[in-house]
Amino acid sequence: MVRALHDGQGPWRLRIETRGHRTEAVLRAPTPRVDAAMVATAAAALEVAERHRLPAPRLIGADLLGDVTGVPATLETLVQGTSVWPPPLSAERLRAAGAVLACVHAVSMAPRERLPFRPRPIAVDDFAADRRYGRMPMTTLLQAADEVIAAHGLPPDEPVFVHGDVWPGNLVWTGNEIGALIDWKTAGVGAPGVDLCELRKQAAITFGPAAPTQVLHGYEHATSSKARDVDYWDAVAALNTPTELFSGTATARRDAFLRAALSTLER
Repeated sequence: MVRALHDGQGPWRLRIETRGHRTEAVLRAPTPRVDAAMVATAAAALEVAERHRLPAPRLIGADLLGDVTGVPATLETLVQGTSVWPPPLSAERLRAAGAVLACVHAVSMAPRERLPFRPRPIAVDDFAADRRYGRMPMTTLLQAADEVIAAHGLPPDEPVFVHGDVWPGNLVWTGNEIGALIDWKTAGVGAPGVDLCELRKQAAITFGPAAPTQVLHGYEHATSSKARDVDYWDAVAALNTPTELFSGTATARRDAFLRAALSTLER
């Protein structure tokens, strides 16, 4: 059995039956949204995740040059569970989502081939630059935030392993616990805020203005330390979104999240 997991495109869920044994796996290969480099990044990230026993799928095999399959491809284990957050939303789930990032960020590492430096979440996109160069509409708020971030500069921080695209849909739940982080195609090395504040932004957009605080509480409890430069990374995460989001409510929530970050950065 083969089933596409995203709008009729990859990745693909496979059910493989051999001699009465059934295995379910996920096949990843280039699509209109995913290039060969991203497939290779995901494979490298899963190797790091397995080495450090992080909650992630396990890499079964990779053909990154396409010598066997004809295109770059990987096969990884299917994580059982759901990425749907059942209502009502609880503070405990948000804290658990923050805490799982602490496991990832416990891995200190330098950038390397296929796991490059990531100065922002989903670093393959740069919506701030798109607005700056007229490829996307600009707003007064987004322009002001862009100028503040440019003037502030990248904060110094120890480089750690980052997932790069932490949003509620990339967290798989088994019951009330997180079974895995999935979809590592934009992973790399960067500051912890790259992941933490992307999740805070996504939680604000998805669940409302109280959610980011719970994510932060969960993260800081798990690390037993205060997160650094949260307002800077909140602003970076908010800037790396389209000018208009999928709904007016989502855009308004993003803007409120960004204003809160700027209120501290501009002091």
